Amino acid sequence: MHSALLLSVTGTKPKMSTTRKILLILGFLSTLAAIALITVAVTQNQPLPKNVKYGIVLDAGSSHTNLYVYEWPAEKENDTGVVQQVEVCKVEGPGISGYSQTTEKAGPSLVQCLRQAEEVIPLKQHRETPVYLGATAGMRLLRLENKDAADKVLSSVEKTLRSAPFNFQGARIISGQEEGAYGWITINYLLGNFKQSGWKKFLHSLKSISETSGALDLGGASTQITFVPAEISSESPQNLLYFRLYGKDYQVYTHSFLCYGKDQALQQKLARDLQSTENGSLFDPCFHQGYQRTISISNFFKNPCTSVEKKQFRFSQLYIEGEGNYEKCRRNIQNLFNKTNCPYSSCSFNGIYLPPLQGDFGAFSAFYFVMNFLNLTNDVPFTLDEVTSAVEKFCARPWHEVKLQYHQIKEKYLSEYCFSGAYILSLLENGYEFTAENWQRIHFLGKIGSSDAGWTLGYMLNLTNMIPAEEPPAPPLSYSSYVGLMVLCSLVLVSVILLAWLLFHKPKCLQKGIV
Repeated sequence: MHSALLLSVTGTKPKMSTTRKILLILGFLSTLAAIALITVAVTQNQPLPKNVKYGIVLDAGSSHTNLYVYEWPAEKENDTGVVQQVEVCKVEGPGISGYSQTTEKAGPSLVQCLRQAEEVIPLKQHRETPVYLGATAGMRLLRLENKDAADKVLSSVEKTLRSAPFNFQGARIISGQEEGAYGWITINYLLGNFKQSGWKKFLHSLKSISETSGALDLGGASTQITFVPAEISSESPQNLLYFRLYGKDYQVYTHSFLCYGKDQALQQKLARDLQSTENGSLFDPCFHQGYQRTISISNFFKNPCTSVEKKQFRFSQLYIEGEGNYEKCRRNIQNLFNKTNCPYSSCSFNGIYLPPLQGDFGAFSAFYFVMNFLNLTNDVPFTLDEVTSAVEKFCARPWHEVKLQYHQIKEKYLSEYCFSGAYILSLLENGYEFTAENWQRIHFLGKIGSSDAGWTLGYMLNLTNMIPAEEPPAPPLSYSSYVGLMVLCSLVLVSVILLAWLLFHKPKCLQKGIV
């Protein structure tokens, strides 16, 4: 019996050897294939050489001009949040509207910043890089005041931009509505609010807050408010804009208040105060105690914001002396907002329709610069009472003390922070009707990531068609998910083959047990 069993085992040995060889070969080939699969997947996942595109936008504001350089990966230009600001250059001198008397100098003022852009953008890409200039409220006012001068300023600017080594795409005055809408596009694009997919889209739909952020923009000559209202209304269709972005429809409310930027608002206030002075002296609560300024009367009434207050005066100069009284300053500023007449269900001021405020708001440009100066832009939002208290304390400080602490800031700008802080609170509270309950929905934004919050990025995205109306088709899995899945499958394949090999190739101890 023992001999028969031994003979039987010995007799099948050649068959087991052949099976073993086949399994070994299959196992080796499978392992080799799996290693190759993993290697290819990992290699494919290495970043490709950078294929970057560039774009330039000049923001020709009322007080100054900024040049922005943006870059983005060419293969991802229809994705959201891929455009980054890589350079900003502040043009020396006033805004281009400040060259109304010497229009030929407007264009050459931009040369230094254009040269800086040439250094940032690779030489071989200069000719393909688009350059745009958008002029805002300062030029809108100049066009109302003197159209011929505005045209000459734009001609000078265009001549300079055409002579630069870039692809000139236009220099024009944009409307207040465009400025508001492009600012709204910028912050929502940078925050990634336009395009979600998969789990992000599902989780986003569970949020109770608005899926987009409103935009609050404050410049020197105008201010804009833009947001998606909770309900569609036909009350004031001229204030509604329609967008289709990434396959989704947005109905956006926007309005631009010309003459209500911080600089023109101060001019309006002083022009009103001037009416009540008899000897050319004015005690102004919006300037620090001890501050003095003399202004020529003839300069007051040259632009459309103050021309309605024009009349004959017995004096040629206005002498201002600061009082530093926040409460009195607020009362003076509130006279700028006409709240008596509203032909709609709800209004902001001056009879302009404003739907109920909805969602969070990003406040940028001068909103941010002033609040940042006053140390009111921390990550944890301040309450309305805290902001009011901080502005009140700053206004109460004597001028010599403020001047000593902030000696590095130009006197004109420094002297106006008290007014600007009080004006921002009046505009947001009295104008737009933010309250203590929703004040912390306002987020003062300087940058989002590496990009400045403002209208320029939205302007370029629109003109280069980088935000598609429909969401571009995408594979079910992202590339990294695909690679991960391939690696996992390869590991499973190897494990199965090894297990099969172990089952057929029994260890020698088992063979001895059988014997």
